[in-house]
Amino acid sequence: MSLRGKTLFITGASRGIGKAIALRAARDGANIAIAAKTAEPHPKLPGTIYTAAKEVEEAGGHALPIICDIRDEEQVKTAIQKTVDTFGGIDILVNNASAISLTNTENTPVKRYDLMHSINSRGTWMVSKYAIPHLKRGNNPHILNISPPLDMKERWYAPNVAYTMAKIGMSLCVLGMAGELRDYGIAVNALWPLTMIQTAALSQIEGADDSAGSRKPEIMADAAHAVLVKPSRSFSGKFCIDEIVLREQGVTQFDKYAIVPGTKDFQLDFFIDDASFQRLRDLGARHSHI
Repeated sequence: MSLRGKTLFITGASRGIGKAIALRAARDGANIAIAAKTAEPHPKLPGTIYTAAKEVEEAGGHALPIICDIRDEEQVKTAIQKTVDTFGGIDILVNNASAISLTNTENTPVKRYDLMHSINSRGTWMVSKYAIPHLKRGNNPHILNISPPLDMKERWYAPNVAYTMAKIGMSLCVLGMAGELRDYGIAVNALWPLTMIQTAALSQIEGADDSAGSRKPEIMADAAHAVLVKPSRSFSGKFCIDEIVLREQGVTQFDKYAIVPGTKDFQLDFFIDDASFQRLRDLGARHSHI
């Protein structure tokens, strides 16, 4: 149940959920390619690929910081090849990089629409495309997309059509690629948080920052680890929720993940479907929203 010696390629790993997943894998002694755009400090968002790499090394992993805009095909191809040249292959791809705009159709600039679709759905598809030949030779190979369950209900689309379309595009990659790659033994799954996750990027979005009702990125990292150590030939095509994954592993104490210890009333993330609530009830979860 370890990622020791595995090579992970993680997009958007300079901060937030991507970095938390990298640090969890680093504790096992994994090799991690930190593929992100941030090489210079951002005026509002902390962390670069180099500071993340330093943390990965300090946690016990081996880091390769790579400047990579996943909208750029040549940069993606170069980043994948550099990872293979450095570590000898790729066992795991985590498609974490994402753009968000919680705006309705009239108030979404076309430039922002293009950004979300080029990073979320197109970027996820393209990075997967160039990683697949190496994953075919990987050890227990996995693709994990940080994307929501597929639930075609109007209420998820109506408030922010452009963002939901782009994010669901990542989940459609899971649905299709799980079938496409099954004969190669490559698992393709999605992971999504039950509650809002407090990240620096989210804090910049008006109306999305609720620290008191949020959890730390570490809950997603622990859940990702639980998914990525599963047998790739038997666990694929799943749309996982972080708390459900951990409860199924026997975890019952979640207070360590709360931004504010003792919080009981968390803010639900988007796209949490009725099936997820039912599974939580079956597992004995006690939340005010269930």
